[in-house]
Amino acid sequence: MSVRTEKVASIVKEEISIIIQRNFPMEEYGFITVTEVRMTPDLKIAKIYVSIFGDAARKRKSLAMLEAQKSFIRTTLGHNIRIKFIPAIAFYLDETIDRAMNLETIFKKIHKEEEDRLDSKDNETDAA
Repeated sequence: MSVRTEKVASIVKEEISIIIQRNFPMEEYGFITVTEVRMTPDLKIAKIYVSIFGDAARKRKSLAMLEAQKSFIRTTLGHNIRIKFIPAIAFYLDETIDRAMNLETIFKKIHKEEEDRLDSKDNETDAA
């Protein structure tokens, strides 16, 4: 990405985060975080990646709400930033945090199994 593309993506990310925080209650839609914004080189399309804290049903509901409110969000974005064209926006669910938590759980399970295996070996050696 060019420097301009990165700057615009950063500004869009910040503004979209503020719009979501101010207009969509966390109690109803969960904790929505804008994790990344990728702009096309012509700055006409913004791919917005969001992380939603909650169960699968809440994630679906929140993503559907964001899709339904896309025009409101884009219009509000247009009022808040000064660029020649306000980009079309598309929301994508970022599951990186969920994957990392799943991996952490697997690592802990493996570590615990390894400790249990070593403890049972030690107990066998002590008994002999």
